[in-house]
Amino acid sequence: MRRIALLALITALSATPSLAQSFEGNWGCRDTTSAKAGILTIYGGVYGFASTTMGDASSGTGTITGYEDSVAFNDGGLMTARNIVAGRVVADPTNLAAIQLETAEAIVMLCTPR
Repeated sequence: MRRIALLALITALSATPSLAQSFEGNWGCRDTTSAKAGILTIYGGVYGFASTTMGDASSGTGTITGYEDSVAFNDGGLMTARNIVAGRVVADPTNLAAIQLETAEAIVMLCTPR
């Protein structure tokens, strides 16, 4: 019984890093006040962001550069309107992984899988 539990724990821990490194998909984002900020979609080398605020200049599409555990925003509304330069994949207790969106100075949004 102990061997089965130990094997299950080792398997779960070894799979967690690989799950956390995927940044592609749809993400629901909240700002620093925990208010809904929008939906971020990342596929391939492009992203789309739909803000919850009508007419927000950060809504739209742009290109990214993907890394092992993060993305760099090359252009588009998130970069020009909100100065967001990076999205880092971080551990999340509820969803296993989340993306925190950052400016050069601070973390400004947290996005969880949808």
